[in-house]
Amino acid sequence: MKYLGLFPVAIRASAIIALLLLNGCQPPAPPDDRPNVVATNTILADLTEDIGGEAIALTSILKPGDDPHVYEPVPQDTITLEQADLILYNGYNLEVALIRLIANVNGRRLAVGEQIPPLGMEYQGQRVPDPHVWGNARNGIVMVEVIRDALVELAPENAAQFRTNAAALIAELEAVDTWITAQIATIPPQQRQLVTTHDAFAYYTDAYGLEMLGSLIGISTEEQPSAQTVQTLSDQIRAAGIPAIFAETTINDALITTVAQEAGVELAPQALYSDSIGAAGSLGDSYIKMLIANTTAIVTALGGEVTPPPAAVTPAPAAPAPATP
Repeated sequence: MKYLGLFPVAIRASAIIALLLLNGCQPPAPPDDRPNVVATNTILADLTEDIGGEAIALTSILKPGDDPHVYEPVPQDTITLEQADLILYNGYNLEVALIRLIANVNGRRLAVGEQIPPLGMEYQGQRVPDPHVWGNARNGIVMVEVIRDALVELAPENAAQFRTNAAALIAELEAVDTWITAQIATIPPQQRQLVTTHDAFAYYTDAYGLEMLGSLIGISTEEQPSAQTVQTLSDQIRAAGIPAIFAETTINDALITTVAQEAGVELAPQALYSDSIGAAGSLGDSYIKMLIANTTAIVTALGGEVTPPPAAVTPAPAAPAPATP
């Protein structure tokens, strides 16, 4: 480049353009005029992506595997929220630190989870709403309807697309709901008891006929169990005679492993997806796959028999390779 000063201006300009092209420089992309939607957690983001498709520009603050109970916002999160045309968050104090930020942001915001009547849970001596409303597919349908209506209001020119996408998603969730009920029914009645790391499955057990025998910690993963809690839970498991208990993908499994050892039961080989969908390529990398993966893990570990999920919600098998002549 230092030799370009020897050439006339026109030649220098042509040379610079040629060098830029050779280096792969591209003209700036046109501005994205789609509505900017921000979801706080991965479950909301997954549902919103299915409904909104390419008609919205979607950002998820939390990434797969992040725990919304303990997530600490970074400076970019404030900018992301301030630039949003619509903020979708769970509510019921799930994403505590992000809710504080959202309270100080102008613009449209919607607590999707709070559109579902909550179950009550004990937390620090008080009765509070259980925020894990997505735990059963019926509540998932309500969340889809709420997100659909919010997107229609935000971008009415794309209403038909949002309604079509939501209807397809609701049909899948209805099929999954029926499938889950049938799978749980195969577990021997005396073994339909669930023990997990934290209280994230009350909506699941309430909908599908399981008993929530206990958990290591309460509704928030911020809690730290005492040695007495570990011992008491181990005694309960041993007395109940259930064959397995469950870790969760967003929580370190060291303590629940100790509980399993103390109780003399198996720690189920597949951890449950509780507060987040899984990473891309995992068994639970979407909301629907998360429900299917959890049910498969629970039924298998508790002595039931799993039948394949509905064809409408599972990928079609790859076509066989053509025979060689």
